[in-house]
Amino acid sequence: MLNYPEVIAIVGPTASGKTAVSIELAKAVGGEVINGDAMQVYKGLDIGTAKITSEEMDGIPHHMFDIKEPNESFSVAQYQFEVRKWIKDIQDRGKIPIIVGGTGLYIQSVLFDFRFTEEASNPLVRKRLEDELLEHGSGALYERLVFLDPLGAEKVHPNNHQRLVRALEIIEVTGRTKEDHENNAGKRPLYNHLIIGLDVDREILYERINERVDAMMQKGLLKEAENLWNLGIRNVQSVQAIGYKEIYLYFEGNSTFEDSVELIKKNTRNYAKRQLTYFRNKLEISWFDAKIGTKAKIIGILKDFND
Repeated sequence: MLNYPEVIAIVGPTASGKTAVSIELAKAVGGEVINGDAMQVYKGLDIGTAKITSEEMDGIPHHMFDIKEPNESFSVAQYQFEVRKWIKDIQDRGKIPIIVGGTGLYIQSVLFDFRFTEEASNPLVRKRLEDELLEHGSGALYERLVFLDPLGAEKVHPNNHQRLVRALEIIEVTGRTKEDHENNAGKRPLYNHLIIGLDVDREILYERINERVDAMMQKGLLKEAENLWNLGIRNVQSVQAIGYKEIYLYFEGNSTFEDSVELIKKNTRNYAKRQLTYFRNKLEISWFDAKIGTKAKIIGILKDFND
């Protein structure tokens, strides 16, 4: 009998083929898939996030998809809590949890001793910041964030009031930035796990990304983004996702349609580079060439996982 790890994760840059490999592996080991992508938790963001379809699932149970409305926020701490519950539930049924996705911090927060402590939250400080926001507007608070945490400010849209207030709250309560919390996060693994990385030649990956974006447009990404726009979904976490924020520039009259599509391709390529940098620097990963017998090779190392 094979001694499988308690949890398997499949990571890699966007368009590296994680979905197909996860289905093959789940069938081979008796696994169930847990979403490891920050944006696939949102309902209505299907095409732009390359969310798996029911046909592609091929009978394999999938969890943590479509659990949030597009106007709701969703944090890494919430993800950590929910996924750890799913891991226990899947294990209790004698199955192997397989986390699949490209959001490295989210997956890392589940597998390791990441602690989102109460010290990083203070309702009184948050209330005062919210009052300041109402009185002085987001511009003043954003300038303060730029001064206190210039790198963090680059990741927060001035109109994303919730993230803006939260970033300032963390700094004021703890004296540390959000990135400091992430960099000082726990290193101790909580599960006997295996992280599988799918590697793709850079030129091939970029070609796949360009083709994928073209396919998304043919499938109706413009209409999907328009539906969100018409629902009044603006300046929230969900539509900061690549694919939607660029099309919103077109809706706002700040870009042509053609330029928005090219910007989606460019931003996706840059995102893929950032994903690879994160995976290579933050996690211990067993890398596989995504083109060559991936499933068979993975099964091979699983056989000797605890030897």
